[in-house]
Amino acid sequence: MAYKFTRRDSHKVSVFILTFFSYAFFHANRKAFSNVKTSTGRVWTPSFHNASEPELKPDYLWNAHHLFNSEDSAEQYQGILDTVFMLAYAVGLFLNGYVGDRVNMRILLTIGMASSSVMVFIFGCVCEWATFYNKYFYAFIWILNGLMQSTGWPVVVACMGNWFGQSSRGVLLGLWSSCASVGNIIGALLVSSVLSYGYQYAFLMTSTVLFAASFMIFFGLIPSPQEVGLESVEDDENRENQRAGSTSVNSEEQIDRGTYHYNRLYDQEPLLSDTHDEGATSEGATVDPDDVTYNIETTRPASLSFLKACLLPGVIPYALAYAFLKLVNYSFFFWLPFYLNNAFKWKESEADQLSTAYDVAGIVGGTLIGFISDRLGKRTVLIVPMLILSIPSLFMYGNSPNNVTINIVLMSLVGFFIGGAANLISAAVSADLGCQKALRGDDKALATVTGVIDGTGSFGAALGQIAVPYLQTGLGWHSVFYLFMICMFLTMCCLFPLFIKELRSLRCCCRRTRGSVSLQHEDGE
Repeated sequence: MAYKFTRRDSHKVSVFILTFFSYAFFHANRKAFSNVKTSTGRVWTPSFHNASEPELKPDYLWNAHHLFNSEDSAEQYQGILDTVFMLAYAVGLFLNGYVGDRVNMRILLTIGMASSSVMVFIFGCVCEWATFYNKYFYAFIWILNGLMQSTGWPVVVACMGNWFGQSSRGVLLGLWSSCASVGNIIGALLVSSVLSYGYQYAFLMTSTVLFAASFMIFFGLIPSPQEVGLESVEDDENRENQRAGSTSVNSEEQIDRGTYHYNRLYDQEPLLSDTHDEGATSEGATVDPDDVTYNIETTRPASLSFLKACLLPGVIPYALAYAFLKLVNYSFFFWLPFYLNNAFKWKESEADQLSTAYDVAGIVGGTLIGFISDRLGKRTVLIVPMLILSIPSLFMYGNSPNNVTINIVLMSLVGFFIGGAANLISAAVSADLGCQKALRGDDKALATVTGVIDGTGSFGAALGQIAVPYLQTGLGWHSVFYLFMICMFLTMCCLFPLFIKELRSLRCCCRRTRGSVSLQHEDGE
């Protein structure tokens, strides 16, 4: 029988595309600054220019407006800007994750996108055109940018979790979470295409795209099925399971499902306005529930408190693990183009393009592991091996020779393990933890839980961005990679208890499956 493309499916496609590109453009804006660090350093430092390259500003402007006297000072200040951005971003994630469950997420995301684009435009374009160079003003604008950008991730993850159920969440959110990597690629390509005209045009391009995208979000995004008269994703999945007539569930699953429906029935208002079956009319004719408009309460349900969200099973271990993991992942995000330019003396535009290999590999890793984790029904048993394998890959990449092909291969290996694990944790795992059975179906804590995990990760990333330039200028790039390897080991340690627990659960499931098969074989005989 041919599959019928329902109204719910059309909304899912729309939400997937809109949230994907909204966050991709957020990341493209962040990538603008990380990919022009060499150029901004030349403008901010009179002595920081190559004799073989044309001067970007006349000497009198350099001498009148320069910020630093040495390349190392400029590099360390760029690390400080990354740090204040990530600290503001982390604080904003906690706040916006909490707020996102209580306000209209479409409005919150639109305001964040438009405001962030304005901050980026002021930072990169207005200050340069006005030849106004002030490190305190730069820091202030970048703090505001971090706060505005923090509206993005909790909201888009919550929207995706509202529309897509847990049965396909790993592969879908693994693919969807590549939006950050796609944004990095878009940003790198935009920057490299206009960098020859001046670094300010990189900020102009990315901020304009983000501002235009905010209008698409305002007019097109539907945060949850209930806003268009459809049932929630949990109720839709339960109905599909009942329609399939699945009876091969064990007694524990039946008890949990019964408890869930008991709470749904007695602890909150029903989704429907009457007590008829979802797929039948009063005359007995069946209709497709996806084409029925339900009378749903327009008021939002009470959201989970911030403290209770932190105490949900698995949230704290994953939040701490993501702090170490995001330190490494965002260090590659902020410093990889600069590293390729500084360590191998490759052209800045070439380094911008080559750095996209890390993001492409992260997309492949997150999607592949998400697909496998859906089949297993477990995520940590796959994430921990990726973290372990990332350590030798970091060691090899830290000792990469000055060869483009070898560097890209090793960079892709690092991106597959680190970027793939980061994509899965930030999206699929966060959505799982925000919709787990401990909530008993009473509340949705998607934005809050996502804000907790990503916010904690951003605090770790903030520490990394101040550590990288100081380690590099003092001890060299090898010391930076040793820091990355230590952080990946600590990430694995945070998740190891959950890894053991899931591994035991997986073994028990395999034993029950083998026992069931042997009993069926004996009955057949």
